[in-house]
Amino acid sequence: MITMKFFFGETDDLADAYKIRQEVFVDEQNVSEAEEYDGTDGACVHIVAYDDDTPVSTGRIMISPPVGKPDPYTGEVYTHDDYIIGRVATLKSHRGQGLAAVIMDALIDSCRNMGGKRVILHAQLTARSFYEKLGFMPYGEEFEEAGIRHISMEMFPTAGCKGCKKDCGNAGCS
Repeated sequence: MITMKFFFGETDDLADAYKIRQEVFVDEQNVSEAEEYDGTDGACVHIVAYDDDTPVSTGRIMISPPVGKPDPYTGEVYTHDDYIIGRVATLKSHRGQGLAAVIMDALIDSCRNMGGKRVILHAQLTARSFYEKLGFMPYGEEFEEAGIRHISMEMFPTAGCKGCKKDCGNAGCS
């Protein structure tokens, strides 16, 4: 049975998110540990999905981006209204079951509930269409992060918005 758990900052639960991130980003995608464990987890809301007691999928929201400082990859300067989703990963054994979409829906709902006006993410180009289906729109130029090509994507969640569902108010929604 799949269950999910939210937590804030660097708690004991972060070890479960790290297990997933280590396997997906460091081991599979060859992201350096220094880039993956970037020192910002203490300022993030995390979610982990479990299959019984095994952590299988994760993601995080940075709710306090470095306001006024340019993003090191894009140069974009964030505001207090910007919430950044990242580190979305699912173990290979559990891919294709819709877990990443469930994680993303929960993260987007959390951003909306916390008052985020704009939700941003850096999408790996191979995952761009996945995020577009959730209502994210690409913007800016492609860039390299951790040796992987990315594109910035954004959505503007409103009350009642569920990604790209009808009447949500997002520019890219039908």
